[in-house]
Amino acid sequence: MAPQRRAGPKAAEIGGGCAGTCADRGERRRLSSVRKSRAHQESRRKWLKVAFLVSSAVLVSLLSWSYLVSEDGVAEVLAHFSESLQDRFIEVPCSEDYDSHKRFEGCTPRKCGRGITDAVITREEAERIRRIAERGLSLGGSDGGASILDLHSGALSVGKHFVNLYRYFGDKIQEVFTEEDFQLYRDVRRRIQQTIAQAFGISSSSMYLTKPTFFSRINSTEAKTTHDEYWHPHIDKVTYGSFDYTSLLYLSDYTEDFGGGRFVFMDVGANKTVEPRAGRVSFFTSGSENLHRVEKVHWGTRYAITISFTCNPDHGIGDPVLT
Repeated sequence: MAPQRRAGPKAAEIGGGCAGTCADRGERRRLSSVRKSRAHQESRRKWLKVAFLVSSAVLVSLLSWSYLVSEDGVAEVLAHFSESLQDRFIEVPCSEDYDSHKRFEGCTPRKCGRGITDAVITREEAERIRRIAERGLSLGGSDGGASILDLHSGALSVGKHFVNLYRYFGDKIQEVFTEEDFQLYRDVRRRIQQTIAQAFGISSSSMYLTKPTFFSRINSTEAKTTHDEYWHPHIDKVTYGSFDYTSLLYLSDYTEDFGGGRFVFMDVGANKTVEPRAGRVSFFTSGSENLHRVEKVHWGTRYAITISFTCNPDHGIGDPVLT
């Protein structure tokens, strides 16, 4: 009789051997999967950590910037140097400052605000006006960072003091200024006066030029006297009781001729700034609704002319005349 094949045990052995091997392979796959999962999780943790650090740094930077902006008080630019404005006007509530002075109907502000325009004085005219200021200020100049030239009263900064340039220099003035200079000055004043009257809905004939009206030249030289400290916040109606409307004609360009030196309206919570541009006129009612200051000039030289108006004819002054 043929011998029987012992398939069972062999099959069992084979079966037993596959179970062990397959188990080992399965364990290796499981361990490999676990390692991959852990590596992926570790990579994700590292990525999240980097992302957190980056976002934290960005947040700190933003908070720091926000803090610096709020500390400086400049939150919005009303007029950028790079833009040419036909007309921009922002109405604000009037303060009670005008109530403590005699009111002149049809002139004393009942509508208050601030305006900016680049359409009244051309850049070429601003350059001509600037040359008048440069020639006049070449006769003197402050030892500090702010020099003044007033063609009406004759006041000129010299060292730490002021002199009357008409008396001090006498006939030499005829070699410095021309009648054409003064005619341009008068024409520019007239156009600015008409612009202010139109913006506030009053008659220009009810407004009178008042003092002080003057050229300013500001640079980064350290202040030597209080007259050089131009950067302090102030209210024109408080500082100069006659003022009802204030205007500035800028004669040089922010970032090109000088750094710093922007004009800042100090509003509650969100101050507004004007970047000077040659030929740009900024004007506003003079009460505490328009508390303002000028930033310190960091480099270069800033030229401007302040032209002020009153409603009180007793405080009016005439245009300068070359004699």
